[in-house]
Amino acid sequence: MSEIAFDHSYSRLPDKFFIRTLPTPVASPRLIKLNFDLVFQLGLDDRWLSSAEGIDMLAGNNVPRGANPIATAYAGHQFGHFVPQLGDGRAILLGEVIDRGGVRRDIQLKGAGRTPFSRGGDGRAALGPVLREYILSEAMNALRIPTTRALAAVLTGETVAREMFLPGAVITRVASSHIRIGTFQFFAAGGDIEAVRALADHVIARHYPEAAVGEMPYLSLLAAVIEAQASLVAQWMLAGFIHGVMNTDNMSIAGETIDYGPCAFLDNYDPAAVFSSIDHAGRYAYGNQGPIALWNLVRLAESLLPVLADDQDTAVSLSQNALATFDAQFQTVFITGMRRKLGLFIEEEDDLTLIKELLDTMTKSQADFTLTFRYLSHCAETVNDDEKVLNLFTEPSAFRKWLARWRSRISREPQAGFERQTAMLHVNPLFIPRNHRVEAVIAAAVQNNDFRPFEELLTVVGEPFEDQPEFAHYAKPPAIHERVVETFCGT
Repeated sequence: MSEIAFDHSYSRLPDKFFIRTLPTPVASPRLIKLNFDLVFQLGLDDRWLSSAEGIDMLAGNNVPRGANPIATAYAGHQFGHFVPQLGDGRAILLGEVIDRGGVRRDIQLKGAGRTPFSRGGDGRAALGPVLREYILSEAMNALRIPTTRALAAVLTGETVAREMFLPGAVITRVASSHIRIGTFQFFAAGGDIEAVRALADHVIARHYPEAAVGEMPYLSLLAAVIEAQASLVAQWMLAGFIHGVMNTDNMSIAGETIDYGPCAFLDNYDPAAVFSSIDHAGRYAYGNQGPIALWNLVRLAESLLPVLADDQDTAVSLSQNALATFDAQFQTVFITGMRRKLGLFIEEEDDLTLIKELLDTMTKSQADFTLTFRYLSHCAETVNDDEKVLNLFTEPSAFRKWLARWRSRISREPQAGFERQTAMLHVNPLFIPRNHRVEAVIAAAVQNNDFRPFEELLTVVGEPFEDQPEFAHYAKPPAIHERVVETFCGT
């Protein structure tokens, strides 16, 4: 099949929601990577996408028949400061497809050239950020965390000017949609209530059809987004993931992880960890992600007030009641996830204390987040593996005391040690895309045109819960001289 059966539900909204924009052709596109798994899920033809014609489409040189390229409008709070117009400055939505599961998915080119929202930018993407997004988004998918995905990465044959001249690239991103909290803010800030209503109706139909059933569909929509965001961010925390730039324009209404800029996974556990080079005050630190998600949802609620009720006081009260559920929903997902990571099958009242004590001990001893839980999994069956996890702690005596409390706790459950270990290994990954590994992959590609490390890292993070003995070195935390403590947006 050389044709893509595009649909365009978003571009059937009024013209104020987007601007029709063609990608800017590039000099000599070359395919870096095609995601065959995702190609199959979308029902596309991998042979055509790998052909010269398909690569031209992925680079923006050829707009396929049936596509309707648009740049979408949105606003957003960036580090707490409202910007009334942002929009797709370097991303162009080709259209939507219905995948094999019946789910509507956007296909978007990111780095495809200037749009009317570029605000003086070149609309291009450098190779490094494209590879980072490809790796991180596919790793998140393998970790079973809702995320946008990478369909393909293409070199453009051109350079882009950043701090230096860098190879240019385009990533093809697939998402349930690219609608953001900032999309609602764009119209609410201009007092366009009918546009807010039309957008809400579209989101309900596309993402939350159950919200249309009740008497107050827009309140149900707000409640559904709150639940989705609470679950998503709690899952980030359980994986040790730091988004890095949780601006309202980077928060998907669909509850997917989107916009992989200065993101990173924790090495040693630290609630105050910040990697983003522009987050000087630590607004988006690892431990702040729950409160920031709620802050962003308050901005969504503010945007929806005019359609929640005719009386503003009533609308405010309704939204406050909905927002008040966030903390409990977030904690439920987080604590449930932590119980699974600790191999606890039965809930007990003091479990939260046990969790907090572990995290406090990890913080004080600078223990590696991922490996602590992975190695603890092996302790569920035998004490012979205790030393491996104890060696992660600078103060092993404190952890040894916690380990005794944990063993006392699991002894009250009927599950056998092997059963507990198997369950823990299923949720505690061994492999994550560690920052120093991602940077090494980027350096090899940018400096030496060598994509073998990129391919290998993708293989490793694609099976995060498997032992993969041949790649055991990828599980190791960075040595002191390998640590990458700062990440960049890459725009």
